[in-house]
Amino acid sequence: MIYDFTKNNEKIFPIEKMCQVLVVSSSGFYRWKNKIISNRIHRMNHIKEKITSIYFESKQRYGSPRITIELQSLGYAISRITVAKYMKQMALRSKLSKKFKVTTDSKHNYLTVENVLNREFKPTLPSKVWVSDITYIHTKEGFLYLTTVIDLYDRKIIGWSLSSTMSTQDTILSAWRMAIRNRTVHAGLIFHSDRGVQYANNKFARVLNSYKKITRSMSRIGNCWDNAVAESFFKSLKTELIYGNKLMT
Repeated sequence: MIYDFTKNNEKIFPIEKMCQVLVVSSSGFYRWKNKIISNRIHRMNHIKEKITSIYFESKQRYGSPRITIELQSLGYAISRITVAKYMKQMALRSKLSKKFKVTTDSKHNYLTVENVLNREFKPTLPSKVWVSDITYIHTKEGFLYLTTVIDLYDRKIIGWSLSSTMSTQDTILSAWRMAIRNRTVHAGLIFHSDRGVQYANNKFARVLNSYKKITRSMSRIGNCWDNAVAESFFKSLKTELIYGNKLMT
């Protein structure tokens, strides 16, 4: 109780003076305070890991309301506002966002496009269809995010990136740069992805639109089968090479 009183009034009175008057050790107070801060940080990091896990287990479809419900069902006392704050810090955003029309004066409204690919997963030539997706990998040090670009002609990974953030720069833009070094962009190339913010935002849209000969395509809302090849690759990768190897997780 004395330490609580000291902490609650440290902006009003000097800590050393309060400890002297209340006959407690100032070093003991600092140890107590640092332990509280350490516990708070540990809990925050633990909850962020749980949020990330639920987010990807839901195929990136859950927003803060549904993730909050999941956490509360697991016994976590947490509000939707806190979950939303943590998701924003980690750049996690539900794919089931409303379709927005692009406006020149807003950086927060992104264009989504139709499913041009329409599950035609067997092109007859290279660089006719590239598909891309992002997944997470849980390691001992935390979460990493893997972005891939696959040429459907031969199912080769022509571009990839591994990052600790979900930013456009670290995910799809990095993977895209590798892809165009490994394969030539031909006229009529279809680039297919989900509706995630990394693919829909203005920064990446400008990159694709600069080629003039690329047709953008996106999966329909809540339909993972529209990007089945990328989904299948991630499932095989995790099952066979990552989570089956205890040294990696």
